[in-house]
Amino acid sequence: MKVFFHKHFRKRFAKLPSKIKDKFDIQLELFYKNLHDERLNNHELHGKYINHRSINVTGDIRAVYRKTDTVMGSVLFVDIGTHPELYS
Repeated sequence: MKVFFHKHFRKRFAKLPSKIKDKFDIQLELFYKNLHDERLNNHELHGKYINHRSINVTGDIRAVYRKTDTVMGSVLFVDIGTHPELYS
């Protein structure tokens, strides 16, 4: 699986504290091994993020991604933030 990061994701990620960035790296490793690992709480989204999915980074931080059509089996992370930042 190939993982890509949208420009918007990269900008928001850069502003996060290093502790959250480190936790994302850990979760991303889990994601590579098994994207349905229960520790990720990988789930489908609705509303403005229809056709996207979300994984937990921490108890409050989520990373939103979608499957891409460009490379078979690849995903694009499009956003990261707290639940209220993403879904309000």
